[in-house]
Amino acid sequence: MSENDLQNAFRMAMRRVAATVAIVSANKGPERHGTTATSVTSISMDPPSVLVCFNQNSRLHGFLREQDRFCVNVLHTTNIDVARMFSSSASSTERFTSGNWHMDDEGLPYLADAQANLFCRKEHEVTYGSHTIFIGRVIQALTRDDISPLLYSDGHYSSVAD
Repeated sequence: MSENDLQNAFRMAMRRVAATVAIVSANKGPERHGTTATSVTSISMDPPSVLVCFNQNSRLHGFLREQDRFCVNVLHTTNIDVARMFSSSASSTERFTSGNWHMDDEGLPYLADAQANLFCRKEHEVTYGSHTIFIGRVIQALTRDDISPLLYSDGHYSSVAD
């Protein structure tokens, strides 16, 4: 199988993996940025930690490289419009006009009505291929009472069926 054929087959295989949608947000002083992500995984309970992966060409990658904090906003099914905005070509300023965004004491943006918010301190970075894996220690976690995570699979948003 050629490299191009393998990449296409891999892309099609990964489209069949349903994943919870998150928006990873960060700030540099008053400037803030965020983007949708499905490459978010818990790593450990001791210490509580997660990893997020981003393409090295993405704008958020630069924010994560330069800052020591980020927030993983796990989306609720009611946040579908926010997910669409943050996955669009809209500017950072335009993105944050969608949704109920708040700032913590250090100016880190978080979506107040998300399914969950994981406030992280960046501890490690690992470069692999076209992406960087950022490992964050969770320093605070907030959760919404009703559980209805927004999912993404095969190019479409969906929800969990009972």
